[in-house]
Parts: sequence; structure tokens; C-alpha cells
Amino acid sequence: MLRMFLKYQVLAQFLLSTKQKKKLSRLNIMLILETIKVPAKIESLHQCMDFVASCAQKQGLDSRSINRIELATDEALVNIFNYAYSDCGGDVEISCMIDHNAMFVIEITDSGVPFNVLDAPDPDIAADIEQRKIGGLGIFMIKKIMDDVQYRRESGKNYLTLKVFKTGSC
Repeated sequence: MLRMFLKYQVLAQFLLSTKQKKKLSRLNIMLILETIKVPAKIESLHQCMDFVASCAQKQGLDSRSINRIELATDEALVNIFNYAYSDCGGDVEISCMIDHNAMFVIEITDSGVPFNVLDAPDPDIAADIEQRKIGGLGIFMIKKIMDDVQYRRESGKNYLTLKVFKTGSC
């Protein structure tokens, strides 16, 4: 795996050193490590969390980073399980990756109702508990504890990308 990662790094450095750097900087090269696809049901949560923790451990992330990844992934998955498919049912796919900056990446894909977490307003955490609207704290937490959060809707699918530096920095 290390040899494959080093080849990937060399390729990424070459691509970014060419005359096409401006165009290629938009290219988001990622090395997919492992992928799992499960029914989008709360009963799948334990299996998903074991998968994510295992991927992170294999990449040598520290316990603090793994805890952050688990918490953010848990929040995202519970939202998908509860809201993405209504009563129709569907699947969720989770991929563990390393990106061109050597960040550990979790990409969660579903084909449910479009929902861009980045457009969700942050809750007023300074307001009294009685005045706060229900919901939104999980998404707020995801955005705060991850080093990078991205969303895109493509070909009828939602892609939520959660990134954390492998060094464990916040």
C-alpha cells in the first residue's frame, strides 16, 4: 500500500508541476483505499462505524483524529438514514481515501433527496436552549470538527466529503 501511495504522490507532483497546473489544480485526485455499500438504515450504523474506524487505524491516524472522524461520520449517516430516502429505502456508500494533500478522506454517497450541508445555517449556540430551533447542531459540529467538508450533487447522487489531516491537527 505504501508503494502505491508513493507512486500516487509522484504522479500528483508531476501533474501539478506541468504547464497545465492551472487546469489540473481543479482536478481532485484521490486514492481510494476501501469502499462499503450498505442499506441506508439505522441498523447499518454499527457496520459503517467499524469500517470507518478500521480504515482510519490502518492509515495510522491518532485516536483524537479517529474520534473526530467517527463523530462526524456518525452524524452524517444518521441524517442520511433518517431523511434521505423517506419511505422508499436506498443505499449508502462509504469510501475511505487519501487525497493529493495526504489528507484522510471519508466520502459518503447516497441517491436520496438533495441536501447540501454547507448551505445549512449555523445554529445560534449563544441563544437560550428554549429559543433554539430543533436540529442543525449535528451539521454544525461536522463543519467545526473536520478540517474540510465538501458537498456536491452529481448524476442524481449526493457526495459528502469529510477530510482530516493525518497529523491530527485541528
